Amino acid sequence: MWLLSMVLGMTMLVSCAGETARVQTEEFHGADRTDRAVIEFAPPSPETIPGSRLGEQIRLGYEIVVNTQEYGRPYVGNRLNCTNCHLDGGLNPNAASFVGLASVYPLYRSRNAKVNTLADRINECFERSLNGRALPPDSSKMQAIVAYITWLSEGVPQGATIPWRGLQHIDSRRPLDPANGKKIFANKCAFCHGSDGLGTMSGPPVWGPKSYNIAAGMARVSVAAAFIKSNMPRGWGWTLSDDDAYDVAAFINAQPRPDFPGKTNDWPKGGKPADSPY
Repeated sequence: MWLLSMVLGMTMLVSCAGETARVQTEEFHGADRTDRAVIEFAPPSPETIPGSRLGEQIRLGYEIVVNTQEYGRPYVGNRLNCTNCHLDGGLNPNAASFVGLASVYPLYRSRNAKVNTLADRINECFERSLNGRALPPDSSKMQAIVAYITWLSEGVPQGATIPWRGLQHIDSRRPLDPANGKKIFANKCAFCHGSDGLGTMSGPPVWGPKSYNIAAGMARVSVAAAFIKSNMPRGWGWTLSDDDAYDVAAFINAQPRPDFPGKTNDWPKGGKPADSPY
């Protein structure tokens, strides 16, 4: 029953999935490759988790994703959990879902100009979004997260087009207005994230020393805007205009947050996004 209610809840979102992933670059991946089969969003049932050591790994992986502060504590440097970005334990098709993700890797990524494994990508999140440190590749925690994502990807063939992958790209039709974003944040976001952005019992910090660092994907305004548009306020996604989502993202990402010393090694062969904050 540990995942059943979550999986059932996702059925209400499935109908949106095909429309909410028009993606570009590595955060925004699109269903534009017509030579590959397009698949449906269909997370596996919890009943398919084997009663074996692999099943134990899958369950532990879920716990690490949802309760990273407890189960991944030695490797986390802020107050975030993986599920703060990959909502609903990676099952939400509008929030960088893990469903099908294992079929994408290995994948060449321009940020480090090499072919990345799924474990490499997970560690990138730990080092940047969680402002922590990499998990040892052979550690039980890394193996558990990989097992969980691989289980969620069952039935998705290697190389298939995944319409819900990443986030839906949106565009602002005017210059960014962080002052407007500040007003919207006070009216719609502060209740959960705090008027100081440092988080509350209801929501994680979105800036300050305990939030994601400058090299996280969410530190890019276009990525944060896409996430905000489709998911925020929580339970009221799609209620902000594209322009307002960009303004809120611009305001949030203009606030102080941890640095990332390794950022000097990013995009060694070019391709840095225009909205990279460094």
